[in-house]
Amino acid sequence: MIDDPEIILAKTDALCTHALSTLLHYALILEHDWCPVKLGLTMAEDEEHAYMQCVDPGKPYTEGGTVIFKCHKTTRLHEINTEETKMITSGQM
Repeated sequence: MIDDPEIILAKTDALCTHALSTLLHYALILEHDWCPVKLGLTMAEDEEHAYMQCVDPGKPYTEGGTVIFKCHKTTRLHEINTEETKMITSGQM
């Protein structure tokens, strides 16, 4: 979970440094104007999600592998009733 500008480590079980360059590039933009269709990160029929790909090419070039991140926006209310937007990512090999 990314909470402008922090990554909430308690909400994840892993963090890939290869993915950060892609995720952070779009996370701040999407946090302020959630429109992944406009950015080319999804299709019009799935506007609730943004899809991003890890830059690690995988075998035979590295021991890693390509992961597709399916991201969506969540909203929570603070004690002072201000709304914050979060971006949640789930990686799929």
